Amino acid sequence: MTLTTQDRILIETRVANDGPSVAVAYVLWFFLGIVAAHRFYLGRPGTAILQILSYLVLIGFVWILVDLFLIPGMVRARQAEIRDRLTQAAIAAGGA
Repeated sequence: MTLTTQDRILIETRVANDGPSVAVAYVLWFFLGIVAAHRFYLGRPGTAILQILSYLVLIGFVWILVDLFLIPGMVRARQAEIRDRLTQAAIAAGGA
């Protein structure tokens, strides 16, 4: 089954509303980067905990700078997860 244009518009609207924001991720990174708040926000608790633990050996400070460039990709990945979940739900609802 294929999705209608209306279904796709609804999914994209939900992704925009429910998905993470690059701006919020950067604000969290700037103010709370030391506790990896941006990674928790983006649904990556495992790497957030690893990042916090790595501060004990100073690697985490490099990691927080690397995240400056990784945040947009992490946001797109999280939005893609939401989009896929909503698409599967729409297909399942249409097939029922």
